[in-house]
Amino acid sequence: MPHTAIPPYSSLADAGGATGIEETVNSVVNPLTEAVSALIFAEVTVLGVAFPWIVAWLVVAGTVFTCYFGVIQLRGFRHAVGLVRASSRRTGDAGDPGEVTPFRALTAAVSGTVGLGNIAGVAVAVTVGGPGATFWMVLCGLLGMAIKFVECTLAVKYREVDEDGTVRGGPLQYLRRGLADRGLGRFGRMLAPLFAVVIVFFAVIGGNMFQINQTLAQLRGVTGGDDGWMAGTGASLGFGIVASVLIAVVLLGGMKVIGAVTARLVPTMAAIYIVACLVVISANADAVPTAIGLIVQSAFSPTGVTGGAIGVMIIGFQRAAFSNEAGLGSAPMAHAAVKTRHPVTEGFVAMLGPFIDTVIVCTMTALTIVIASPQSWIAAREAAEKGEAVPDGVTLTSDAFATVLPWFPYVLTVAVVLFAFSTIITWSYYGEQGWADLFGRSRTSLTVYKLLVSACAVIGSLLTLGAVLDLADALLFVLALFNVIGLYLMAPVVKKELTDYRTHLRSRSRPQPQPQDSEIG
Repeated sequence: MPHTAIPPYSSLADAGGATGIEETVNSVVNPLTEAVSALIFAEVTVLGVAFPWIVAWLVVAGTVFTCYFGVIQLRGFRHAVGLVRASSRRTGDAGDPGEVTPFRALTAAVSGTVGLGNIAGVAVAVTVGGPGATFWMVLCGLLGMAIKFVECTLAVKYREVDEDGTVRGGPLQYLRRGLADRGLGRFGRMLAPLFAVVIVFFAVIGGNMFQINQTLAQLRGVTGGDDGWMAGTGASLGFGIVASVLIAVVLLGGMKVIGAVTARLVPTMAAIYIVACLVVISANADAVPTAIGLIVQSAFSPTGVTGGAIGVMIIGFQRAAFSNEAGLGSAPMAHAAVKTRHPVTEGFVAMLGPFIDTVIVCTMTALTIVIASPQSWIAAREAAEKGEAVPDGVTLTSDAFATVLPWFPYVLTVAVVLFAFSTIITWSYYGEQGWADLFGRSRTSLTVYKLLVSACAVIGSLLTLGAVLDLADALLFVLALFNVIGLYLMAPVVKKELTDYRTHLRSRSRPQPQPQDSEIG
């Protein structure tokens, strides 16, 4: 969920009240941002096409785990859906350790990944890479399912449950305990604190401040822009305070409240957005076969895209890898709180996250744009082919919907607000786990963190701090470096858990021997 989309909005800076603060902070942070970004997003060249090595790192991991576990994302898909459907109708089996049902763990994790990137980032991908980028996004999403299976199984396997029932799990636990079981305890103790520092920083900056700023920019756009009632500093501050209070209320309730909130928000926001997509697609039903054919054809025989088919593939892979967060180690923190006695069951459930985020939501966005083909997108495609700058993705997506739904910007605003709020509370929970790892789990320590997160929501409504946000984006993918190394080393542990679970299922399906009369007494 890196930040891409709506142009940032800084109320105080626009008014001149904080220009100095913005410039000072950005000038101090910018050298570090440039150095980290140059390292993390350094490009490698394949067949004349350059792309960030971190994307290849994640795609290769997805491919390796797909092969190692026998295409588990396809063979285990039906079982994963069955586990979620069953859990949505009950609160969990009595006595199972954990805090939330698989359904609520899934919605919490999905709420951290489904966001404006699915709306804006996808629009940019199908503009720069053409319709064929959609095909490669879907493929990368399927590979990401295998990574989620591994990391979320490990999260439950090595989680820790406090006396009050609070669950802690994810890379902070399995990098330490899991690697220790593999004889690499010192290596794990080195990786875990680094992971904690990075995830706290991103949770506070990218997962909180930027989401508030994006949401405010969208609200400002649909209420009259610079002349509207949301343009003033007072409105921005009021919005930040309200958001801060709502965030604090949810965070103080812990994972159970977060799970309950996201269990309602995620289906709602997904339904709103997907229904809108279906309206546009239905209105152009005769164009659907042609659009699908164009997507497949353009994936292998594109026109006007640098690098040809390889270039399109890289653009699609990059968008999907940045969207579903598979391999970053964030989602396992939510999945670790699940009520289950079998870690691998949550691995199955977690696979549905990239499927929902990338295969469904991203594909719906792409298909809507390709089918509607608004004039702005056609013009943007021509600009991209000439190497010129393209409009921001939100505009392109909104224009696609406006071909059928002229009032769609208001629907998009509702979706943005829901996406942003669910992302904030989920990433704040992830950051809390890192904070607790660094500073302890005392009530005072956790309260300080929650107050910090809430205060940053107010700051995000007033300031942009672009260099800081760019640094947070770059550091987010440092998590993938730490996490995937651990996943490779602990893959045999997951394999054993899968074998044991299959043995358990087979034993349950066998008919039980009937007791003898003498045993009945």
